[in-house]
Amino acid sequence: EFLNGHDAVADVAHPDLESHPDHALAQELFPKGTSAVFTFEIKGGREAGIAFVNALNLFSHLANVGDAKSLVIHPASTTHFRMDEAALAAAGIGEGTIRLSVGLEDPKDLIADLKAGLRAAEKAAAKVAESAAKGAVE
Repeated sequence: EFLNGHDAVADVAHPDLESHPDHALAQELFPKGTSAVFTFEIKGGREAGIAFVNALNLFSHLANVGDAKSLVIHPASTTHFRMDEAALAAAGIGEGTIRLSVGLEDPKDLIADLKAGLRAAEKAAAKVAESAAKGAVE
């Protein structure tokens, strides 16, 4: 829910959220809640996604899921880095897609770490927008 309401986040794909298209089905099948593994789309594309991951301290940057420790990955720059934008889109992966696997750490600590990552992503997105604006003027 924290990510779902943040200005730097375009979308959160988690079936526990009412906005998810399969929310009702998830509640029916998993009345105690669903997985701690999910994705979200950060605004600002690839550069913002990379900045987000690099700014995290508590989340480990690993292509693994279901661990006791929290994990993060930016597929466009790691596991799927050889794919172009069209291939990524066909696979359901955006330039700013982030996958989280939330572990057993204190939720307050996790949110603080996510906030730091989102601040870094916003700065990276602003730099990209500034560069694009300068390029459009020239």
